[in-house]
Amino acid sequence: MQYALLIYAAPGSRGAESRSDEGVFGSWVDYTQAVKSAGALLAAEQLESVETATSVRLRGGERLLTDGPFVETKEHLLGFYLVEVPDLDAALEWASRMPVVRHGTVEVRPVKRDMPWRAVLE
Repeated sequence: MQYALLIYAAPGSRGAESRSDEGVFGSWVDYTQAVKSAGALLAAEQLESVETATSVRLRGGERLLTDGPFVETKEHLLGFYLVEVPDLDAALEWASRMPVVRHGTVEVRPVKRDMPWRAVLE
C-alpha cells in the first residue's frame, strides 16, 4: 500500500531545523537514506514556505485566489514522503522515525488506488 507522510511544523520551528550545527540536516539525510534503502521511498519533496502559497477556490463560477494557505492552522505543511509499505503499521513506524516528530507532526494518509482519473498518468 502507498501512504503519504505529510510533514507539518509550527511557523518558526523551521528556522531551527536549518542549523546544521545541531545535526538536524544529518538526521534528515540518515532518515531519507534508511527509507530509500528499505525500498519504501517512492518520492519526497520539501515545499517552499507557506508565504509562497496561493489557494484557489471557485465560487459562483468565479475563480478566487487567496495568498497563503486557505485553512488557518498552527502548523504548516512543509513537505512529504510517499512510501510503499505492506500496511499502516509500517507507515506509522516510518513516520515515527522522521526527525520532525520532535517539534512537529507527521500525518499518515493512505493513497487512493484504482481511481479512473489515474489512467491519464499511465
